[in-house]
Amino acid sequence: MSFPWAQQYQPKSGFTRWIDEKLPLPRLVYNAVGAGYPVPRNLNYFWNFGVLAGFCLVLQIITGVVLAMHYAPNALVAFDSVEHIMRDVNWGWMLRYAHANGASFFFVVIYIHIFRGLFFSSYKAPREMIWLLGVVIFLLMMATAFMGYVLPWGQMSFWGAKVITGLFSAIPLVGEPLQIWLLGGFAPDNAALNRFFSLHFMMPFIIAGVVILHIWALHIPGSSNPTGVEIKDESDTIPFHPYYTAKDGFGLAVFLVLYTSFVFFLPNYLGHPDNYIPANPLSTPAHIVPEWYFWPFYAILRAFTQDFLFLPAKLMGVIAMFAAILVWFFLPWLDKSPVRSGLYRPLFRKFFWFGLIPTMGVLFYCGGAPAEEPYVMLSQIAALYYFAHFLIVLPIVSIIEKPKPLPHSITDAVLNHRTGADDAVPLSTTGERPTDSRPGPDDAGLYRPAGA
Repeated sequence: MSFPWAQQYQPKSGFTRWIDEKLPLPRLVYNAVGAGYPVPRNLNYFWNFGVLAGFCLVLQIITGVVLAMHYAPNALVAFDSVEHIMRDVNWGWMLRYAHANGASFFFVVIYIHIFRGLFFSSYKAPREMIWLLGVVIFLLMMATAFMGYVLPWGQMSFWGAKVITGLFSAIPLVGEPLQIWLLGGFAPDNAALNRFFSLHFMMPFIIAGVVILHIWALHIPGSSNPTGVEIKDESDTIPFHPYYTAKDGFGLAVFLVLYTSFVFFLPNYLGHPDNYIPANPLSTPAHIVPEWYFWPFYAILRAFTQDFLFLPAKLMGVIAMFAAILVWFFLPWLDKSPVRSGLYRPLFRKFFWFGLIPTMGVLFYCGGAPAEEPYVMLSQIAALYYFAHFLIVLPIVSIIEKPKPLPHSITDAVLNHRTGADDAVPLSTTGERPTDSRPGPDDAGLYRPAGA
């Protein structure tokens, strides 16, 4: 997005001028995350999680590369090589715990980032591509995390790989050949472990490439904000640096306190104890579960227990599990409300906080619980509402609800100049207010209300 008032990059020395002419990387950084990138002045701490996600990705790549130097992707020695890292490699225990807990914290950050986008409708035009690329990143993360969970080659790693790859056998005609191709055989063994290790090592760099596209797409329309009102003039923005770099720095400090608390004091809390037992194909664990961040979708998979006509329950569960994420791709077109922010959509807000959020909580809980009653029934009810929320509730609510009046500008929302309904201006079909004749920024850079 082009801002005529944005600060322009000015090289200050001969060397930086030469670099700027030959390879303008300093200009690129300045315009991407520096003073040359104006952002809405009203961003709250929920907008920190994009930066935190980038930090988590870098952390996972660095620790993963170092761990790969000592890991042996061989079914006979993989478990022992992980123990070797923990016991014999200098600081190996810390690297392993940082990587394992880093995956969990990465998903915590991403889930908050996604649900912030759902509440503030960050998927609406003109930011559809940002949202779509974000969903692609999430799918790549899920694949990467699954393959990483297999690498320690403990009991839960082995049986998790067997169960998840076994889902492909539910696909008619091509399912079993696809499963054999993925595993390199008829069961998880050395060939499967080599495949998963290679893909797990490669995928984070693919994610990094999609993240670059995600950020690129973000800089075309600019950042969204809690009001959902687009930037109108200079008074609505402040430079990303130093204002939001300082805010992101504080958020990163809080994140690191929580993250390091788990790494040093609760390193195994988010793992499963069965994964500290070497893989044994002849001994099935009593309760096979994936990592916690897969639980909602695992609960949806297990919610289908009866065949329906010619569709087996297993196939319907697999379709529903993937559809639970794929439905996010269609949100820009399912939600037809001209208002973006949930702060100004009272009916939408009720369904979000008292419908979608509790439903996700039930799915998280049931996904980690045994496949027995009442958990199966709760999973079925929650899965039914989950799809109904996106496919039925959201489109209907977006048509029938009466949103609250939006502020005239981001500055008005920040400075509280417009608080009454009498000042509301009718919305256009795009959710934007028509331009008015109010005066522009004063000498102090603050927006003056009409009549001031």
